[in-house]
Amino acid sequence: MGLAMPALAEEFLVLMVTWTDWWLAGHFFQADGDATKTAMSLMGYFMWLVPSMFAAIAIGGTAVVARLIGRNDFVSARKTANQAFLVGGIAAVLTTAMVWLLGDIFIQAMQLRGDAARFAQEYLGLVVFAIPMVMCTQVGAACLRGAGDTVTGFVAKSFVVLFNILISTSLVTGWGPFPELGWQGLAIGTAIGHCVGGTIILSTLIVGRAGLQLRLRWMRPDFGLIWKIFKVGLPGGFDIATILLSQMFFLAIINSLGNAAAAAHGLAVQIEACCFLTGAAFQIAAATMAGQFLGARMPQRATSSVLLCFMTGAVIMCVLAVFLFFEGHWFAYFFIGNWDDPTTLLTGELLQIVAVVMPCLAATMILSGGFRGAGDTIWPLMITAIGFFLIRIPLTLYLCLDEISWLEINGQPIQGLQWGVQGAWYAMAFDIAFRSLLVSGRFIQGGWRKVQI
Repeated sequence: MGLAMPALAEEFLVLMVTWTDWWLAGHFFQADGDATKTAMSLMGYFMWLVPSMFAAIAIGGTAVVARLIGRNDFVSARKTANQAFLVGGIAAVLTTAMVWLLGDIFIQAMQLRGDAARFAQEYLGLVVFAIPMVMCTQVGAACLRGAGDTVTGFVAKSFVVLFNILISTSLVTGWGPFPELGWQGLAIGTAIGHCVGGTIILSTLIVGRAGLQLRLRWMRPDFGLIWKIFKVGLPGGFDIATILLSQMFFLAIINSLGNAAAAAHGLAVQIEACCFLTGAAFQIAAATMAGQFLGARMPQRATSSVLLCFMTGAVIMCVLAVFLFFEGHWFAYFFIGNWDDPTTLLTGELLQIVAVVMPCLAATMILSGGFRGAGDTIWPLMITAIGFFLIRIPLTLYLCLDEISWLEINGQPIQGLQWGVQGAWYAMAFDIAFRSLLVSGRFIQGGWRKVQI
């Protein structure tokens, strides 16, 4: 709980950033119809995508630092954190350039058109400059977690939320001395918030925390350590990349159904995130404890700690799921401000679908976290790829669309069930349930405890 609670608070603070933007979009841009909500849906995914670009470095940094701390090798742990920042800085520059050059193509590929595309382009053009500081937060907090410090990340995210809420709200409404910038104010507030959070993590590591410290002389490339980080992190990074790629494909299918479906999907994802991020917090605790206990050559403690993380996280997630199942429409109304809005009604239905498979989501997330902390990143990658590309995407196409024109049997296109966005969420639920069985099997089999780093 000492590891999970600060991480949980940190994740919820991040969620507050998106919730604030959704609330402002739902209440102050009603004249734009579903366009701003659709753009907000895509930008919510984008702000999830950006930290994930550094997932391989973060996962590798957490696992390697945790093992070294478990062995009381603080010198190597400190050098590992510096090498992770070196590689992260290079990745941040490349990511910023890529988003700047290809942002419009990304929006078009996600099937946004008209005003929704214009709003998304404005938002993207402003937040792109915060990407290097997002890297500092992601990689720095990951290394600190490996060392057992989840408090610093929480403090940083607290300031992210504080600055985002104050600046976004002030710039959207023109409160006090601030100019009324409308939609652009949302993006500016988000960018400034992430810059403040990244600065806090960076300055903390420069001063030194939890046995880790940044120094330029330790950032000279050490290809042995870099290889060790990527050896563990790349499969985990590919796992995250697989999720992102399939999620983008998944989102493009939903966006093709129209603005109402896209807006409801995006809002439901953000509301359901209160459960998802609970799983993410206990996933972090499972990764840290598994890595440190295996580093100390205590595999039974590693197993029991991951299992306890799963049981505790699953109970909390299931309690939250009960509220989503019975009160989902109320949560949607809070953000939209209109009981009769199609987005409100549809969002409530989607939340009921995902609430049913919450125990499966808990198993998939938290047990996989234990695997990653142990350095077993190949199996989560394989399970994710199977679930998304062999189950979720094909089933989504069949359940959502009226026909799949580019896929034929006996010269005739395959006819879909045309269930709309609800069909996509049924496909997602089935995928989550299937992957939870595979992950549980790997945990029981125990091969994850024998991986060498």
